[in-house]
Amino acid sequence: MLLSRVANALYWMSRYIERAENIARFIDVNAQLALDRSAAGEQQWRPLVSVTGDEKIFFDRYGEASRDNVIRFLALDRGYPSSIAASVAAARENARTVRDAITSEMWKQINQLHWMVQREAEGGEWSSDFYARVKNGTLLFAGIASATMSRSMAWDFCRLGQMMERAEKTSRILDVKYFWLLPRPEDVGSAIDAVQWAALLKSVGGLEMYRKHHGAIGPARVADFLMLDAEFPRSLLHCLLRGEASLSRIVGSDPPPANRELARTVGRLRAELEFGEIEEIIAGGLHGYLDRFQERLNGVDKAMNRSLFHIAASDATGGAAVAEGAAAPDRAAPEKSTEVPQ
Repeated sequence: MLLSRVANALYWMSRYIERAENIARFIDVNAQLALDRSAAGEQQWRPLVSVTGDEKIFFDRYGEASRDNVIRFLALDRGYPSSIAASVAAARENARTVRDAITSEMWKQINQLHWMVQREAEGGEWSSDFYARVKNGTLLFAGIASATMSRSMAWDFCRLGQMMERAEKTSRILDVKYFWLLPRPEDVGSAIDAVQWAALLKSVGGLEMYRKHHGAIGPARVADFLMLDAEFPRSLLHCLLRGEASLSRIVGSDPPPANRELARTVGRLRAELEFGEIEEIIAGGLHGYLDRFQERLNGVDKAMNRSLFHIAASDATGGAAVAEGAAAPDRAAPEKSTEVPQ
C-alpha cells in the first residue's frame, strides 16, 4: 500500500517530466520548420500556444505570438506552470517529497535536469541545444526509472501519470495541427502540406515509424497512426492500454465502488479507441472527437483525485508546491495520508 500523498506525488512527478519532454519536442520541431519557411510569423508559432490550451494566459502576458515570446513562455517562463522550467521544477519538488519511493539514480538525474534548466531560465536565453538536452534528460530519467524501480504500486502510479500526460498532449497537438492545416485547401497535397504533416509526426517522435508502416503521408493515415495504432508508444490507444493496465493493478480485483467506476471510465475510453475506425471519427468531426476525449481525460483525472488521492475538487491545487511560480491548475494537494487503494 502507498499513502495517497506519495501516490499523488509519484503520479505528478511523471506527468511533469513527460510534459517537459513534449514541450521541448514540439518547440524544437517548430523552430527547425520555421528556418525552412519564408513566412514564420504568428501562423507558425501561435499553434504551439494553442496546444497548451493557455492562449488567454499567453496573450495577457505577451500580447503577440512571435517566435521569441512563444519560446520564452513555453520554455523559460517560471511563472507559467506548464513551461519546461516550471514543469521540471515541479517534478523535482514532487520527487523530493518521496525520496524513499524512488531510487537514488532517479533523484540524481531529476536533480541534474532541474539545475540545467534553471540555469537556462535564470539567464533568460536559450542555447541552440537546449531542447535536445531537455529531451535527453527527460528520456534518461524515464529510462532510469524503468531500469531501477520494482514493478510495485509506486511504479504503476509513475506509469499512469506518464501515460495520461502523453495521451493528453498527443490529442492536443493532433487537434490543433489538424485545425491549422486543413482550413487551407490550397495547401492540401502540396509540398508545404507534406512538410507540415511530417513536422506533426516529428513533434511526437513518430515520423520514422509512420513511414515504415504507412509510407506516404496523408492526413487520415496520420490521424489513424496517432490515435488508433496500438503499437506506437505515443498514440492515444497505446497510452490508454498501458494506463489502464497500471490502473487495474492499482485498484485490484475487488475495488470499492469509486475505484470500480474509475476503472470502468478508463475502460470505456480505451474500448472506443480500440474498436474505432478513423473514417467514422473524421466523418463525425475529428475536432469534436478530440475535444470530447480531452474532456473525458480531465474527468478521469478528477475521478482519480477523489478515489485514489482522496482530494476534493476544491483542494486540487497540485502535487508538491514549487517555490517559484504559480501552482498548475491540475496539480493535486499532497497533505493526505490515506492508503490507496482502500
